[in-house]
Amino acid sequence: MSDNELLAVKQRFGIIGNSELLNRALEVAVRVAPTDLSVLVTGESGVGKEFFPQVIHAFWARKHNKYIAVNCGAIPEGTIDSELFGHEKGAFTGAVEARKGYFEEADGGTIFLDEVAELPLSTQVRLLRVLQSGEFIRVGSAKVQKTNVRVVAATNINIQEAIASGRFREDLYYRLNTVPIPVPALRERREDIFLLFRKFASDVAVQYRMPAISLDAQARALLEGYLWRGNIRQLKNVAEQISAIEEARLITADILRRYLPLQEGGAPMRPSEGRSQAEEGYSTERELLYKILFDMRADINDLKRMMQEAMRGGSATPSPRPATQEPMRLLPASATTPEVADYAESEEVVEEPLRTLTKADVQRRQIEEALRRNNGRRKETAAELFMSERTLYRKIKELGIDEF
Repeated sequence: MSDNELLAVKQRFGIIGNSELLNRALEVAVRVAPTDLSVLVTGESGVGKEFFPQVIHAFWARKHNKYIAVNCGAIPEGTIDSELFGHEKGAFTGAVEARKGYFEEADGGTIFLDEVAELPLSTQVRLLRVLQSGEFIRVGSAKVQKTNVRVVAATNINIQEAIASGRFREDLYYRLNTVPIPVPALRERREDIFLLFRKFASDVAVQYRMPAISLDAQARALLEGYLWRGNIRQLKNVAEQISAIEEARLITADILRRYLPLQEGGAPMRPSEGRSQAEEGYSTERELLYKILFDMRADINDLKRMMQEAMRGGSATPSPRPATQEPMRLLPASATTPEVADYAESEEVVEEPLRTLTKADVQRRQIEEALRRNNGRRKETAAELFMSERTLYRKIKELGIDEF
């Protein structure tokens, strides 16, 4: 595949980057497109796996037929079979009429199964039959139906580990993985990080009619050296935040560091060799705990400042916290004499230590704040937290979080 042909594909689908790993993945997608083979796209969350099934469908002979994308992780387990394969009237409570499933609707076209590893084992059996023979049965029916669809699947988990733990069928894996397309993580294509950041910043500037932000040399080095756990999705989020919040249009390393979670001294957070998944999870939870503790301390200081101003007859609106702040002095609840003002100026209040937060406390606070920022919309909240909607729904139930 020539460079010009590859560039044309990137421009058509809005794909940015020049790394060898990205180019290789795109070349495989274009080459396999004319066939009817199943494809499995793998890669971490936020790397842009959703572009590859679109590329495959666009270069397929049946590109004018339907293309249906299904997020398997966002559909409740109890209704996933009905969504994929359809159901008959009266098949279950609420089935007031017969309904076609996605495989029936996409007949002759392409169906993209995102987060395919989230499928229940019973649904995996049904999917395997479709891949083997093109046959399926609606829920509540005994009639075998045929479909001729191109299946492209994607997952962000390690399928081999899922197979070993009994969460994914090995025979289904080999059916889906006829042609594998691994999509590189952002940290594996560092030469593309600045290009992507510049594109996202430019998009925000055009959309909201403001000057685009730019990075100085130190900020660019920090950007390219950072370990982007959320990949392209996180990078876009950071570019949009800085564009909207910062008044300065030239962003320094100090400004950028405020938007990169827990980077001590700006050093990139690189995973050590052989680091286990449990260790990675512990590190993430510890970082999140630190952030919550800092936020809580800031909230407490704001509250104290409001009380102090109110008792002195001033405004109760919290003023912005300076970078370096003198120890706070707070009026005691028992003070009712004229000497109160003198006491407030001379008596230093010792802050009470925060109670120890559990892992559940941290997760609950993180999810509640994300839900509040997104007005209770689960899809946007799940994307912000880098988890599937099904995982978010389960966490809400486990942690007893009230609906927003």
